Amino acid sequence: MKSGDFNKEIAGLSVEDLKERARKISEELMKLRFKKAARQLEQSHQLTSLRRDLARVKTVLQKKAKES
Repeated sequence: MKSGDFNKEIAGLSVEDLKERARKISEELMKLRFKKAARQLEQSHQLTSLRRDLARVKTVLQKKAKES
């Protein structure tokens, strides 16, 4: 998913949905780190993209927290 599409998608979510999305991304990131440690990860770029997605979600959460 392109970052512009992802940004538009998460901008319309509620705070609870954003927290849930951040939790899911964190869990997926942890699973990929375990795979990397076991040398079973074939697509290492997934780690980078998930870290960036998590940062985007957290940024939107902070913006929404300031608004309210």
